Amino acid sequence: MPRSTPVRQLMTTDVVTFRPDDTVESAARVLTERRLGGGPVVDAEGHVLGLLEDDDLIVQDAKLHFPTVITVLGAYIELPSSQRHFEEDLRKAVGVTVVDVMDPTAPTCGEDDTLEQVATVMHDRNLSRLPVVRAGKLVGIISRGDVVRALVQP
Repeated sequence: MPRSTPVRQLMTTDVVTFRPDDTVESAARVLTERRLGGGPVVDAEGHVLGLLEDDDLIVQDAKLHFPTVITVLGAYIELPSSQRHFEEDLRKAVGVTVVDVMDPTAPTCGEDDTLEQVATVMHDRNLSRLPVVRAGKLVGIISRGDVVRALVQP
Protein backbone atom coordinates (compact mmCIF):
# COMPACT_ATOMS: atom_id res chain seq x y z
CA MET A 1 0.00 0.00 0.00
CA PRO A 2 1.44 3.44 -0.87
CA ARG A 3 2.82 5.53 1.97
CA SER A 4 0.49 8.31 0.82
CA THR A 5 -2.59 6.24 1.70
CA PRO A 6 -4.94 8.27 3.92
CA VAL A 7 -5.59 7.06 7.45
CA ARG A 8 -9.35 6.79 6.77
CA GLN A 9 -8.64 3.70 4.63
CA LEU A 10 -6.80 1.95 7.48
CA MET A 11 -8.41 3.10 10.72
CA THR A 12 -10.75 1.14 12.94
CA THR A 13 -14.02 2.96 13.60
CA ASP A 14 -15.36 0.75 16.40
CA VAL A 15 -13.13 2.16 19.13
CA VAL A 16 -13.01 1.18 22.80
CA THR A 17 -12.91 4.47 24.70
CA PHE A 18 -12.59 5.56 28.28
CA ARG A 19 -14.15 8.42 30.23
CA PRO A 20 -11.99 10.61 32.46
CA ASP A 21 -13.89 9.52 35.56
CA ASP A 22 -13.62 5.76 34.84
CA THR A 23 -11.69 4.01 37.58
CA VAL A 24 -8.23 2.71 36.82
CA GLU A 25 -9.44 -0.72 37.91
CA SER A 26 -12.35 -0.75 35.44
CA ALA A 27 -10.09 0.52 32.62
CA ALA A 28 -7.57 -2.24 33.36
CA ARG A 29 -10.39 -4.79 33.29
CA VAL A 30 -11.61 -3.54 29.88
CA LEU A 31 -8.08 -3.58 28.43
CA THR A 32 -7.55 -7.11 29.70
CA GLU A 33 -10.92 -8.46 28.56
CA ARG A 34 -10.64 -6.87 25.11
CA ARG A 35 -6.93 -7.72 24.81
CA LEU A 36 -6.00 -4.13 24.08
CA GLY A 37 -2.95 -2.10 24.97
CA GLY A 38 -4.79 1.19 25.35
CA GLY A 39 -7.39 3.55 24.04
CA PRO A 40 -8.47 7.17 23.80
CA VAL A 41 -10.04 9.06 26.69
CA VAL A 42 -13.02 11.14 25.53
CA ASP A 43 -15.53 13.53 27.04
CA ALA A 44 -19.31 13.22 26.69
CA GLU A 45 -19.23 14.92 23.27
CA GLY A 46 -16.50 12.63 21.92
CA HIS A 47 -13.61 15.12 22.12
CA VAL A 48 -10.30 13.38 22.70
CA LEU A 49 -8.83 14.37 26.08
CA GLY A 50 -5.87 12.01 26.10
CA LEU A 51 -4.64 8.49 25.61
CA LEU A 52 -4.60 5.68 28.14
CA GLU A 53 -1.90 3.04 27.60
CA ASP A 54 -1.35 -0.11 29.62
CA ASP A 55 2.01 1.42 30.66
CA ASP A 56 0.06 4.15 32.43
CA LEU A 57 -1.49 1.52 34.68
CA ILE A 58 1.77 -0.28 35.47
CA VAL A 59 3.32 2.73 37.20
CA GLN A 60 1.00 2.15 40.16
CA ASP A 61 3.02 -0.91 41.11
CA ALA A 62 6.41 0.62 40.31
CA LYS A 63 8.79 2.15 42.80
CA LEU A 64 9.07 5.90 42.70
CA HIS A 65 12.49 7.33 41.95
CA PHE A 66 13.16 10.47 43.89
CA PRO A 67 14.50 13.53 42.08
CA THR A 68 18.22 13.75 41.42
CA VAL A 69 20.02 16.29 43.58
CA ILE A 70 23.58 17.43 42.91
CA THR A 71 25.93 19.55 45.01
CA VAL A 72 27.65 22.53 43.43
CA LEU A 73 29.88 24.69 45.61
CA GLY A 74 28.10 23.48 48.72
CA ALA A 75 24.60 24.21 47.37
CA TYR A 76 22.09 21.46 46.69
CA ILE A 77 20.52 21.71 43.24
CA GLU A 78 17.60 19.58 42.15
CA LEU A 79 17.54 18.75 38.44
CA PRO A 80 14.25 20.14 37.01
CA SER A 81 13.61 17.23 34.62
CA SER A 82 14.11 14.78 37.46
CA GLN A 83 11.55 16.63 39.60
CA ARG A 84 9.07 16.73 36.72
CA HIS A 85 9.33 12.95 36.20
CA PHE A 86 8.95 12.34 39.92
CA GLU A 87 5.83 14.52 40.12
CA GLU A 88 4.28 12.78 37.11
CA ASP A 89 5.04 9.31 38.49
CA LEU A 90 3.68 10.31 41.89
CA ARG A 91 0.48 11.66 40.35
CA LYS A 92 0.00 8.42 38.45
CA ALA A 93 0.86 6.23 41.44
CA VAL A 94 -1.87 7.76 43.57
CA GLY A 95 -4.38 8.15 40.74
CA VAL A 96 -7.68 6.36 41.02
CA THR A 97 -9.34 7.55 37.83
CA VAL A 98 -8.33 7.44 34.20
CA VAL A 99 -7.76 11.22 34.06
CA ASP A 100 -5.13 10.78 36.80
CA VAL A 101 -3.01 8.37 34.76
CA MET A 102 -3.72 9.12 31.08
CA ASP A 103 -1.36 11.05 28.83
CA PRO A 104 -3.13 14.35 28.10
CA THR A 105 -0.41 15.36 25.62
CA ALA A 106 -0.76 12.33 23.35
CA PRO A 107 -1.04 13.38 19.71
CA THR A 108 -3.95 12.65 17.41
CA CYS A 109 -4.15 12.45 13.64
CA GLY A 110 -6.73 13.38 11.03
CA GLU A 111 -8.47 11.17 8.51
CA ASP A 112 -6.53 12.75 5.66
CA ASP A 113 -3.12 12.24 7.29
CA THR A 114 -1.03 9.74 5.39
CA LEU A 115 0.32 6.37 6.41
CA GLU A 116 3.81 7.85 6.33
CA GLN A 117 2.86 10.77 8.61
CA VAL A 118 1.21 8.45 11.14
CA ALA A 119 4.14 6.01 11.11
CA THR A 120 6.52 8.90 11.77
CA VAL A 121 4.52 10.20 14.75
CA MET A 122 4.19 6.70 16.22
CA HIS A 123 7.92 6.13 15.88
CA ASP A 124 8.97 9.54 17.20
CA ARG A 125 6.63 9.38 20.21
CA ASN A 126 6.98 5.62 20.77
CA LEU A 127 3.20 5.10 20.54
CA SER A 128 1.28 1.98 19.65
CA ARG A 129 -1.87 3.77 18.55
CA LEU A 130 -3.18 7.16 17.52
CA PRO A 131 -6.74 8.44 17.86
CA VAL A 132 -8.13 9.72 14.57
CA VAL A 133 -10.18 12.91 14.89
CA ARG A 134 -12.42 15.13 12.84
CA ALA A 135 -12.94 18.62 14.33
CA GLY A 136 -11.45 17.34 17.61
CA LYS A 137 -13.94 14.48 17.91
CA LEU A 138 -12.94 10.83 17.77
CA VAL A 139 -13.83 9.03 14.53
CA GLY A 140 -11.41 6.11 14.70
CA ILE A 141 -8.08 4.75 15.80
CA ILE A 142 -5.05 3.49 13.95
CA SER A 143 -2.61 1.07 15.53
CA ARG A 144 1.01 0.26 14.86
CA GLY A 145 -0.22 -3.15 13.63
CA ASP A 146 -2.49 -1.42 11.09
CA VAL A 147 0.49 0.55 9.82
CA VAL A 148 2.75 -2.49 9.55
CA ARG A 149 0.07 -4.51 7.72
CA ALA A 150 -0.49 -1.65 5.27
CA LEU A 151 3.24 -1.22 4.60
CA VAL A 152 3.69 -4.89 3.67
CA GLN A 153 0.67 -4.99 1.36
CA PRO A 154 1.49 -4.44 -2.32
